[in-house]
Amino acid sequence: MKKKNKEEMFRRFAAETPEPKGELFYTNPYTLVVAVVLSAQATDKGVNKATPALFAVADTPGKMLKLGEARLKRHIRTIGLYNAKAKNIIKLSEALVARHGGEVPQSREELEALAGVGRKTANVVLNTAFGQPTMAVDTHLFRVCNRTGLAPGKTPLAVEKGLERCVPEEARRHAHHWLILHGRYVCKARKPDCGGCLIRDLCGWREKPYKVRLHRGRR
Repeated sequence: MKKKNKEEMFRRFAAETPEPKGELFYTNPYTLVVAVVLSAQATDKGVNKATPALFAVADTPGKMLKLGEARLKRHIRTIGLYNAKAKNIIKLSEALVARHGGEVPQSREELEALAGVGRKTANVVLNTAFGQPTMAVDTHLFRVCNRTGLAPGKTPLAVEKGLERCVPEEARRHAHHWLILHGRYVCKARKPDCGGCLIRDLCGWREKPYKVRLHRGRR
């Protein structure tokens, strides 16, 4: 994809949705960490059904430790892999209390040192909770970047590095939200909605199911 098309892509995303938001429910940086850990191999919708009641009683590491692993499991038992996730949440809560005074750190290295937190989770937290211009590459974003030609790569890290090179400075704060939402609702895996796509004339995907028409402003 040409540089001018990449810039135009983000200009359109910004015009359409100036302040994109993630869809996980959370109340503070700590509950965001927990929500993202729970969302691994699960849907945001499924996680959001369980977390409001959980966060009402445990919205800090100290409260989570007081709640305990057994009661935590009862709150999240509808979420896939809940046993392993409960263990990780208790471990990361212990680490936050012991190493960080109960606060969520604002560096990727310190976040990735927590149980159950990988690079993607760390990037989500840094961006959403602390406003850092990180790129969290999930399945949807990975697909969009490869399908459109925006930042093709064989691994999530390769795509992330490609985005860091090509996303305009003014778009970096919201880029990963725009791309994730676009992949989730428009550029879907099995049945992409090319006809309703905001960037269809910029996209480099050769398998689009019809001849594209030039974009004429907001759809």
